[in-house]
Formats: sequence, structure tokens, C-alpha cells
Amino acid sequence: MSKQQPAQFINPETPGYVGFANLPNQVHRKSVKKGFEFTLMVVGESGLGKSTLINSLFLTDLYPERVIPGAAEKIERTVQIEASTVEIEERGVKLRLTVVDTPGYGDAINCRDCFRTIISYIDEQFERYLHDESGLNRRHIIDNRVHCCFYFISPFGHGLKPLDVAFMKAIHNKVNIVPVIAKADTLTLKERERLKKRILDEIEEHSIKIYHLPDAESDEDEDFKEQTRLLKASIPFSVVGSNQLIEAKGKKVRGRLYPWGVVEVENPEHNDFLKLRTMLITHMQDLQEVTQDLHYENFRSERLKRGGRKVENEDMNKDQILLEKEAELRRMQEMIARMQAQMQMQMQAGDGDSSAHGHHV
Repeated sequence: MSKQQPAQFINPETPGYVGFANLPNQVHRKSVKKGFEFTLMVVGESGLGKSTLINSLFLTDLYPERVIPGAAEKIERTVQIEASTVEIEERGVKLRLTVVDTPGYGDAINCRDCFRTIISYIDEQFERYLHDESGLNRRHIIDNRVHCCFYFISPFGHGLKPLDVAFMKAIHNKVNIVPVIAKADTLTLKERERLKKRILDEIEEHSIKIYHLPDAESDEDEDFKEQTRLLKASIPFSVVGSNQLIEAKGKKVRGRLYPWGVVEVENPEHNDFLKLRTMLITHMQDLQEVTQDLHYENFRSERLKRGGRKVENEDMNKDQILLEKEAELRRMQEMIARMQAQMQMQMQAGDGDSSAHGHHV
């Protein structure tokens, strides 16, 4: 009876090859197993098609039970934060997508403080991540930081409104802003190009920092370089959203049916929907890295500078300082008025004494 030979370990690679070139495959396998997390915030006035666009982008229904409030309810309405999380799986890759909606933004008569709730939410997520990162168990930190903000601009104006400028300036150091022109099918191609140029000029004029796509590396293929160039040239993205399937030219497409024809959502000649989706998917990692390395680090260093005290909203601080200075000025004015009144009374008393003394003589 022959003895069974022990199994020999065979070098899977060719001689002179160590094998660390295989490390990216290990990282890839680990990442796929773990899954990915991404948080997208959508901000804009109601009725601009934010929910429809999000459902179109990810082929899911995030808002099945949404109730649209009437005009009377909107008058005194405050901005709310609604975070919906959905687990999407495609070809074995899991994505935990959180969409943060902001119903009520820009609806009230006085919109002066309408973005404070949004800024507080962004800061709270940074605060929570910092707390988890500083804790004992750091293995399973859930990243709810806002990685990207789609800011919806109305197609009916002549560029940015004062509220658009104020909001983007308030958040541009906290989150990656991607400007989006909503309901682009209401504009002709010439109007669309004119509006895009106007918006970009105003963004530059007001020194608003929007998310800039990174340049393609020199070793990337020509197709990717061309794609990056086209995406950069399309900002702000003018989009159309729809969840309806319509028959056009003998095939089913998602689009909007008009008496004069069909606007196809995924047709790059009709709108920038495909470009927006491509930008989001191909630069998802970069959006997360910019959030981590720039916005979160700014928050963290600011927090440490303040000795661990909670970072309050800068605008709130400025308002508080102004109010305190105004109160101090009022107190000083009142004090001066009292001193003047006292001096007046003393002078009158002095005059009375001198006239009485002269009468005696």
C-alpha cells in the first residue's frame, strides 16, 4: 500500500514575481464585500422635480407616501430634514444610499433663516462622525456625512436668485455643491446655454465654490479624458426627470410625452441627465475623498482650535455679535442721556441758587 504524498505548496506566480501587484484585487474584493456608503442632499424650491429626479437616477421609489402640502400650510412652514436610506445592489456591488431631502426650503414668505436647519444638519453629521472616530469602538462607524449636494435652480428666472446665492455661500465650505437646472424641457437650447453661462458668471462673481471635477490623469485612456471634458463643460447640469415609460420609435423609454413629441430622459441630446448620473457614479469616490480631506478636516481643525467646544453656525455667531453690539450701543446712549439730564438739572439748580443769592443782596 503506497503512502499518500503530502500536498505540496506551489508558487502560483512565475519566478521573479513577488505578487504585490495583486493587492488592488484584494482591496477590490474587500470593498465589494463591505459595500459602499453615500449620502446625497437635494435642496431647492418645491415643485422643481427633485424627488422625481432622484427616483430616476437610482431607479427606485424613495418617496412612496409623500403628501404635498397646500399653499396655506406653506406660509408658516419651516424647513424639515427627511433622510431616506435605501440599499441598492447591482451585479453583486452593494450601495447604501441615503438621500437627504429638505421640504419647505424657500416656501415660506420670509426665507431669511430657512437654511439654518440644513447647515445644522450638515454640522451634526460631522459632529457625530468626529464623536464616533474619537470613541473606543471605531470598527463600524456609519458615515452619514453629506458627500454631495444637488442644488436645484429654477429654469424660470434669469439666473440665480438672492436666496440661491446666500444659501450656496453659507454651505460651500461644508459640502460639495453640484448646481442643477431643473425642468430643462421648459427651455429652448439657446435659452439653456444662455442660462448656464449666466449662472456660471454669477457663481464666479459671488465667489461661490462649487464642486470641480478632477482632471483626468495623463495615463487614462482618451475616451475617459473626453468624457471628463464633456462633463466639465456641462456644469451646471440641465436635467429632466421622469419615472414613466413611454413608447418612442418602437422602443420603451423613460420620458415625458408632449403633444409635439417625447422628451427622453436618458437622451444626451435632450438634456444632461445621463451626464449628471455619470458624474455622480464615476466621481463618487472623489466626492467622498473631498468631503473627508477638505470639508471634514476643516470642521475638525476648527473644532480642535476651539478646544473641543461645539462649532456653532458662523452666521448665527455674527448675528449674535451684532445684536450684542446694538444692545451695548443702546445702553451707552441711555447712559449719556441720563448724564445729560443730570447735568441739566444741576445747572438749573445752580442757576436757581445764584438768582436767590442775588435777590438777598
